[in-house]
Amino acid sequence: MRVTLAHDLTREEVRRRMRAHADEIAGFFPPGLATVTTTWSSEDRMDIAAEVMGFTIPGGVDVGDHEVVIEMDLPMLLSVMRGPLEHAVTKEGQRLLTP
Repeated sequence: MRVTLAHDLTREEVRRRMRAHADEIAGFFPPGLATVTTTWSSEDRMDIAAEVMGFTIPGGVDVGDHEVVIEMDLPMLLSVMRGPLEHAVTKEGQRLLTP
């Protein structure tokens, strides 16, 4: 799954907002279904690991000058969640990036 969100913020502001709201990523999944951990592997890359129904779903957020790219590698068994998850990521991501 790949979602690209345009923004008009500085990279520093995007990183600040992503750090401030990283704990909300689990809310992209149905309530109580996911445990999510995040780490920053570089200044512009936040790695995500979601534990869902016994699966580890790796992913990340890449911060660019004019866009943020959010990717998660959904296993085939969880592909039914792709549409709702993309919708949630787009909606919440835009909320975070709206000045």
